[in-house]
Amino acid sequence: MSRIAMNLARLAAFAAVALISMTAATAQTPTAKAPAAVKGYAAPRTPDGKPDLQGIWTSATITPLERPAEFANKEFLTPAEVAEYERVMRVKNNQDNRGGEKIEDLARAYNDIWWDRGTQVIKTGRTSLVVDPPDGRIPARTPEAQARLNARREAQQQKCKTAACSEGTLSSADGPEDRSSGERCIAWGSSVPPMMPSAYNNNYQIVQSPGYVAIMIEMIHDVRIIPTDGTPHLPSRVRPWLGDSRGRWEGDTLVVETTNFNGRAAKDYDLSFKNASRNMRLVERFTRTDAETLTYRYTVEDPQTFTRPFTVELPLWRSSGPLYEYACHEGNYGMPGILSGARVIEKRRELEKSKR
Repeated sequence: MSRIAMNLARLAAFAAVALISMTAATAQTPTAKAPAAVKGYAAPRTPDGKPDLQGIWTSATITPLERPAEFANKEFLTPAEVAEYERVMRVKNNQDNRGGEKIEDLARAYNDIWWDRGTQVIKTGRTSLVVDPPDGRIPARTPEAQARLNARREAQQQKCKTAACSEGTLSSADGPEDRSSGERCIAWGSSVPPMMPSAYNNNYQIVQSPGYVAIMIEMIHDVRIIPTDGTPHLPSRVRPWLGDSRGRWEGDTLVVETTNFNGRAAKDYDLSFKNASRNMRLVERFTRTDAETLTYRYTVEDPQTFTRPFTVELPLWRSSGPLYEYACHEGNYGMPGILSGARVIEKRRELEKSKR
């Protein structure tokens, strides 16, 4: 099936869920298990009595995934420190700053208007999105995971001795299969669970119906359709790019377990998840904590990659939208540019050899 046909099929499925989407009914008091809910807040309900998570939400924030070294022993920032950090990051992230060499200016790629990193830290002032381990850092890789990463790098280094490679990344360009899943418009960043803030396209639309929750992802325009009716996971031999997600309700919290990853959609631009194994187990929790906030908490379990599980928590803030179509593959002129550029470099090398 072509990428366009796949997108149409996904959008059709999403539309089908949306057609029977349920609007909020009378609010009911949430159970005592609702984490960090504002005192007195009652999560709205759908007609079938489930917490209403529907709407458009954004994860954009400048709070880093891992705690920076400068805050090594500091879990939370003071209000004054928050203001100063936000000021510094606004200046640092401003892509309209034109300093540096020409090559550095070229590497910026886009003007600032195209970016959506956010400008604020999360409301708690926490210095990292990682909440466990307590040091706010992702656990070290296992020897097995490091060996996988070393083997991958060595294979790329060997290939780059004869093929044209991207400087610094050791990504060859013999064909599109050599490029990252992001460059190939298959999966990238926040399109792959877990849903992490990215440089842009940080928006999600959630739609519910009896037995299903659908999450439309702005990045690469993917849709996760999550059964909540007790449907079992797919057989282990079936491994989708985004894994296989199954949901259940625990009080006011939607719990989603994702397994069956194919090991090929590792976050190429997020080194913290790069080289994750096919056996990673992801447990996500979605809880309405006030009228404008959907708290998103997830735990990664991957003994083949990380020395211990770790947990991340971040707020998804309500957004007026809309979601914009990513249309990555349909306008992916970068791919033929990368491949044709590599052929030019290789011809140049052959010409230089012939002159020696």
